[in-house]
Formats: sequence, C-alpha cells, structure tokens
Amino acid sequence: MTKQRIYLYDTTLRDGQQTPGVDFSIEDKIAISAMLDAFGLDYVEGGYPGANPTDTAFFTEKRTTRARFSAFGMTKRAGVSASNDPGLATLLQAKSDTICFVAKSWDYHVRVALGCSNEDNLESISASLAVAHAAGRETMVDCEHFFDGFKANPDYALACARTALEAGARWVVLCDTNGGTQPSEVGEIVGKVIAAGIPGANLGIHAHDDTGQAVANSLAAVEAGARQIQGTLNGIGERCGNANLTTLIPTLVLKPTFAGRFETGISVEALEGISRLSRNFDELLNRAPNAQAPYVGASAFATKAGIHASALIKEPRTYEHVPPETVGNRRRVMVSDQGGKANFIAELKRRGIDVPKDDGRLDSLIAAVKDREAQGYAYEGADASFELLARGFLHTVPDFFRVTSFRCMVERRYDANGALKTVSEAIVKVIVDGEEKMSVAEGHGPVNALDIALRKDLGRFQHEIADLELADYKVRILNGGTEAITRVLIESHDSTGARWSTVGVSDNIIDASFQALMDSIVYKLMKNREMAGLVAAE
Repeated sequence: MTKQRIYLYDTTLRDGQQTPGVDFSIEDKIAISAMLDAFGLDYVEGGYPGANPTDTAFFTEKRTTRARFSAFGMTKRAGVSASNDPGLATLLQAKSDTICFVAKSWDYHVRVALGCSNEDNLESISASLAVAHAAGRETMVDCEHFFDGFKANPDYALACARTALEAGARWVVLCDTNGGTQPSEVGEIVGKVIAAGIPGANLGIHAHDDTGQAVANSLAAVEAGARQIQGTLNGIGERCGNANLTTLIPTLVLKPTFAGRFETGISVEALEGISRLSRNFDELLNRAPNAQAPYVGASAFATKAGIHASALIKEPRTYEHVPPETVGNRRRVMVSDQGGKANFIAELKRRGIDVPKDDGRLDSLIAAVKDREAQGYAYEGADASFELLARGFLHTVPDFFRVTSFRCMVERRYDANGALKTVSEAIVKVIVDGEEKMSVAEGHGPVNALDIALRKDLGRFQHEIADLELADYKVRILNGGTEAITRVLIESHDSTGARWSTVGVSDNIIDASFQALMDSIVYKLMKNREMAGLVAAE
C-alpha cells in the first residue's frame, strides 16, 4: 500500500516569536532557519515581512536550501485594490517561495475585527491569491478561527475555505486560533469540510494548545484527512503555545498507527537528531529544557523506582514505548532513596564504572546516597554530583584544588549620590599545586560574587573553565522558618553544548550554593580529561 504524505510546516519564527519573553534577532532567525532546514521540514515560515524591521530584513534573502521558505501576511484590506495595498506589496517583495495569507473565516470576526461585509472578505482572499500567483508564488491560506467560525456559521466558514481553494491555494489551513476545540470536534469538522468538496490533500491544521490538546487536535485532523500540520519547535507560541513538532514528528514516524499509513520528509535516521535539535533551540533561547517533554526531555526515558529499574535493565520494552536512541535520547535509571541496587549498578556502568554487585564499596555508596537524600540532597536531578560522590568512594577524583575558606559580605549603604545600594563581596582562598591563592570579587548578590571569586584564579586550570557558564540556578526550601534547610540545584554548560547539574544542601543558602558551584567546576575539569561519564554531561 502506498503511504500518504504528511507535510510539516514550521512556524517557530513567526507564531513562536509571539511567546512572552521570546524576541528573535535576525542572527537568531538565520541560525534557527538553518537548523530547521537541515532537519528536513517541508516548510519554514520566516515571519511577517513588513510587521517589524527584523522580519523585513530577514526576507531580503531566501534562507533555506531544501525547505520551502514561507512569508506570512494578511490578505489585502477591504475597499483597497490589490495593486494599492502596501502590506500585499511588502509580501510580494519578500524573497520567499510561498506566501501564507491569514484570512478571517468567522463571520463574527469579519464584522467586529475587519469591519467589512462577508462578501468583501471573500473578495480580499480571492484577489490577494491572484496577485501572488501572478508573481509566481505558491500560496496557502490560514483560515483564522475556522473551528469557532464553523460552529457559529458553517456555510460562511466553508465559503472562506472554498474561495481560497478556487483561487488556487495549495493549502487551506484550518486554524483553531483560540485553542479551545476538542479532538472529537476537530475530527468531525475536518470530515465535513472534506465532504463539502475540499480535498484532504489540500487541507492543513494549525492548532493552539490552550487546553493542552494541540498535538491531539493535529493528529485528529490527520486521521480525518488533513495532510499538512503546522506547529513550532518545543511547542512555543503565544498564550499556551502551538502544536509541538518535537512531539508530533516522532509520533508520526515511530507509531505504527501513523507510520504504517503515512510518511513525512523526516527519515528515521534524521529523527535521531530531534533531541539535539530541541536542546539546541532551548540553548539559543537561553532557557532550561523541559525535562518532561515527550520523546526529547531528559526525563522522557528516566526510571526512578527500583522495581521498574530492575525490569528495565532486563528488558527495556517493559517501561519504554519507543527505544530512546530512535529520537537521539537516552535511558536513565535514576539513583535516589527509592532506588535499589540495580539502579546504582546500571547508572555506574553507564558512566564507565564497573562495580561488582558484591563489592562493599557499592553498599557504602548506596547507604551514603540514602543518608544524604534524607538530609535533603536530590541526586536524581543532579547527575554530576552523583558521579563525583560515586567516584569519591572509588578514590578516582583528582585533587585539582582545595578551598581552605571563603567569606561573603553583604553591605547595604548609600552611595555618593544618596542612592541606596546593596553590595555583595566574596573572598575565596584556594590551594592549587601547593600554592595558596586568594581571590576577591564583587557580584550581583552573594552567590554571584562567590562564583566570580572561586573562578577568578585556579592557576594552571584557569583556562580550562573559561567556557564554563551557569545556565540555571534553583533554590528549594525544604522546611519552614528562617533556619530552614535549603537545597540548591545548579545547571551548567560549556562550549561543547554539554549540560550537567550539581546539588548542594545546607541550613545556609550560601554554603549550599558554594557546594554546587564547587561540584560544577570539578566535574568540568574531569570532563575535560574524559574522566567523567558522558551521560551526566548531555
């Protein structure tokens, strides 16, 4: 049986840019479009030329080599001819293969948002596509609010979709713009659209995630006959985000219910790079990856319970719905106070540490982990600290440097201009190669000052930590009161793209932070010498 083709349309650079806190520079857009193009997506939407200077500049060149490069914009304004509409002119000037027009398909929006007649809106769709075709562009129409519009006035919503198809649109994309439609409704409505004469081979789905069902809605549309899916990397987008392509693509490629009937432009070999793509994108956004993201998250194939780990080691399929390597991820058997000996043996082995089951050092390590977790440590979220602890029991951690003391001061004072300022200063004394060094630093808060001072002069190791950066810093109060026990988790990364996490616990937040900082630096130095397990540095 010949498989039907599903086309993948990425709108990260346009719809994804509407995420609060996300603002792509032109350099970011160039880098991301190259990543998407190399991965094998069919369409890469670059943005909205004319909406802002960055997007306009981005479309002065075609930015993809394999994927079709798409420009997004509105249909012409009602009452203005296509030749005199400035927005349409900007779209035609963009160096794109495809133009994706957004058009109202809910009569309520036509009346309230556009302030024109239903017929004028249909004429705008038809005239805009005619001009784009005359310029040699492939076209598609995003029918905005289609599902809400269909439920309110199915005849008009269908008229908008039919007008787009008859005007030559390659794709008519049905948008769940408010993100409130349920999967059963999506499937039913897409079926009715096809029954009304609009072929599924020309239909796409654009789902928002306001009820957490954008992926389910996209798959429901495919089951009903739609053959294009629009979404974003890691599901970013305005409000609750868009359909997550890093979840949708593995499902389409790996799950028999879809893989047996459909094919995409993503090969099985290319799919192995999807976890790296997801992490690299988060790195570019300077945000911590979602550990529990399906398929690509660090915890997607993690097992904590001892009985699960024991079964997993014997046969991975007992607790894995797909092999983690198919999406470039890895299996993690986590160590914690809930884990048994099988967890520890498996995790040590993954780090290149072979310890026999009857080795007394293993029992001592397990006892130490459970004792320290009772104090508040959490090694399941701090792989690097666990490895350093384990190697410490095996006496395989080099003595790179030793901190003899540190001091941190916080002073609140008025400056010469009478402004109230809070200044943090740290002093750290370290011994490197038998020589004691003292470093002093000021920072934005005591932890930052300590971090700067600790890394200021490590002698012959100084150049090795130049690319070490703190990516995330989390504080958890474990019990109440000002004397509470505090857990600090630090995520670090370096120029290789490797990431690792370390933990510190104390009734003093500065001390807990310093423990985690120390572990991060020591782990980095071991990693540089290939003495640390790669599983903790991914």
